[in-house]
Amino acid sequence: MKGYIEERAVEIANYIIHNNATVRQTAKEFGISKSTVHKDVTERLVQINPNLAIEARKVLDVNKSERHIRGGLATREKYLHAGSKKK
Repeated sequence: MKGYIEERAVEIANYIIHNNATVRQTAKEFGISKSTVHKDVTERLVQINPNLAIEARKVLDVNKSERHIRGGLATREKYLHAGSKKK
């Protein structure tokens, strides 16, 4: 594996852990795709640093379990603001 990819995978994992970040937030921060973030954390990082991979995976699993709640809140906010603009 290329050195910069290994470094990026470690940086991504540290960012996710320290910022409790989602895959989307991480992808935006690093200027890469969500698929790349996911592959770095779930496949590449396991080979480089298994303990760091486990910690990052815990954060991503929590985010995944909460995403339906965040989506509902975002939709609620959207329609609350849409109603106030009609007046």
